[in-house]
Amino acid sequence: MVGRYKVITLCGSTRFKDAFLEAQKRLTLAGNIVISVGLFGHSGDDEVWTEGTKEMLDDMHKRKIDMADEIYVINVGGYIGSSTRSEIEYAQAAGKPVHYLEERQ
Repeated sequence: MVGRYKVITLCGSTRFKDAFLEAQKRLTLAGNIVISVGLFGHSGDDEVWTEGTKEMLDDMHKRKIDMADEIYVINVGGYIGSSTRSEIEYAQAAGKPVHYLEERQ
């Protein structure tokens, strides 16, 4: 399949690194361009917690949402933290569809 590819930005807690990697693989093989996080702060990438870095990464992720056609939320066990909730609201305000790994209650 060659042509126009949908761009999807992954959002969710970085504690779910394995779920991010699996979703990235699955969505890519389905013919999408997938934008993910650059670091997994809750899974061992301690650089996230240096002064100013988390704020920069949060802002960068909003720019990734700007570039996307839609977002895909990695909500393992239904978990959505405050940063992810903010990203969902940002995407919705921009009129972007929001899809979830797990169906919401």
